[in-house]
Amino acid sequence: MIDRRISVAPMMDYTDRHCRYLLRLVSPGALLYTEMVTAQALAHCDPEHLLGFDAAEQPVALQLGGSDPVLLARAARMGEERGYVEINLNVGCPSERVQVGNFGACLMAEPQLVADCVRAMREAVRLPVTVKCRIGIDELDDYGFFHHFVSVVREAGVSVFIVHARKAYLQGLSPKENREIPPLRYEVPWRLKQEHPELTVILNGGLKTVGQVREWLPRFDGVMLGRQAYGEPYLLAQLHGEFIDKDWLPPARDEIVERYAEYVERMLAEGQRLPSLLRHLHGLYAGHPGARAWRRFLGEQGVRPDAGVEVLRASLRVFQQAA
Repeated sequence: MIDRRISVAPMMDYTDRHCRYLLRLVSPGALLYTEMVTAQALAHCDPEHLLGFDAAEQPVALQLGGSDPVLLARAARMGEERGYVEINLNVGCPSERVQVGNFGACLMAEPQLVADCVRAMREAVRLPVTVKCRIGIDELDDYGFFHHFVSVVREAGVSVFIVHARKAYLQGLSPKENREIPPLRYEVPWRLKQEHPELTVILNGGLKTVGQVREWLPRFDGVMLGRQAYGEPYLLAQLHGEFIDKDWLPPARDEIVERYAEYVERMLAEGQRLPSLLRHLHGLYAGHPGARAWRRFLGEQGVRPDAGVEVLRASLRVFQQAA
């Protein structure tokens, strides 16, 4: 059984393997998701580059994008072979690039195609196959539309729906604006959960504080945080301590930095670039005196051609002096 009470959303250009390793140091229990990986890319690119991850990241789920049942089934098998705990289909991304490939949020208008895709994936793997969606698209935003979509897809065997409680505009808004401008309507997934308690419904969208999670988590099977968890990763430690294990003692931030430095050292030896490893740390001390000086030090020193893991260890002294 997967503990879905607290999870971190799949975020393009954010939740890569380095980010997930850091988040796992912060929270031992949050369910982590990959960036969206397209089934088309897996058919033509090195799977290890796209799917490789460290076992320490577990539990981690693979999010796929696509609308071809055959390619998605093949991609799901690749994910299962590499040890992911779940396969998730993206039916929520509104970007134009995604729409050109006929996947993401635009698929909400084609629930039967989504059902065909998830059925093919379920037949290909033994893992749970889940769907992440919006509550609607453009003017198709009433509860009846959303409920019909869920009803058709659940007939294909999906019982877990991660619902971003905003509709998506397919034209006229950027992906960032689509995360902010359409109003949050938590009552829509809440109604779905009330009418179908047998479904696992995860609430996503706009959750930023422990207080908000405390308010909404009892009504759903879990909550999913996105950019707030990235910009303030220590929030995950607070959530784990309050909602998962009240006896757990969260690690100190400097301890997280020290443990991440060991990972950085290992990744540098494998040829990874230091800036791509350090950028995920910038929010660790969010809200603390000295955080700005610490971020500046990492940003400036981390790009030096001769920079190594010593930059990260030295940053702790910079923070302590600035705090």
